[in-house]
Amino acid sequence: MQTNTPPRSTIRLTRRGRIALVVTGAVVAGTAVAVPLLTLGDDGESRPTTLVIPEGRRASQIYAAVDKALALPAGTTRKALPKAKLQLPQEAEGNPEGYLFPATYPLEEKATPEKLLSTMVDTANKKFNGAPVAAGAQRNAMNVYQAVTIASIVQAEAATGADMGKVARVIFNRLERGMPLQMDSTINYALNRSSLRTTAADLKIDSPYNSYERMGLPPTPIDNPGEDAVRAAINPTPGDWLYFVTVKPGDTRFTADYQEHQRNVAEFNAEQKKAAEQKKAAEQEKG
Repeated sequence: MQTNTPPRSTIRLTRRGRIALVVTGAVVAGTAVAVPLLTLGDDGESRPTTLVIPEGRRASQIYAAVDKALALPAGTTRKALPKAKLQLPQEAEGNPEGYLFPATYPLEEKATPEKLLSTMVDTANKKFNGAPVAAGAQRNAMNVYQAVTIASIVQAEAATGADMGKVARVIFNRLERGMPLQMDSTINYALNRSSLRTTAADLKIDSPYNSYERMGLPPTPIDNPGEDAVRAAINPTPGDWLYFVTVKPGDTRFTADYQEHQRNVAEFNAEQKKAAEQKKAAEQEKG
């Protein structure tokens, strides 16, 4: 993550570099993951019997998964939202992003998009509206919806589960200091993509999800976070950090010093260049 604006031809880093997309099986939001969305029954029948929603999936991805699981035309689940009558918080204004709880859901014979979406939201409400989350949100001077929004950013940005509390603390520290969050995950959400590259032009997009141009939290969650991310959002790790970048897998560096952060970014760039050169050499050997 950098805070100075580079030339337009320069590719920006993601906030934490996101050099590793899958770390010890942890799912990173919006990336291509090995975890299947659909799991077939033990008898190998063609129709799946369960629907697996990994942490960090966006609502649009979940709609597509439900369509596929139920063998429905693309777009059917999204169109079913009004009929589902989901029990969402008032702040959501009918948008279920953040409340389609990641879990394994059985696909019964008469499963419908409305029933599946309702089950996901009901599960989220049970998880989020209980005493631990509600009390934790209040303790941090926010409501539950804001806590889920922070959790969704944590889910997208943290390289590992161990980093989640620190990422949450960076978010709180920036909010308390009146600094923009400058999270590339919100840019990706605004552009409806999952890119590891953010250009200077991307940072100028006119969107309420542009956390480089807009202050405060985005208007909604940017994915559907799991329990670990929510726990981190209400119990951020103590620290003064304002910046972080994943230099290489397993090495995410947090700091409150911008100059130190820039040195970490330079090291990240060196690692990226080295990896690119090794990949090119390997391809030449094959050729």
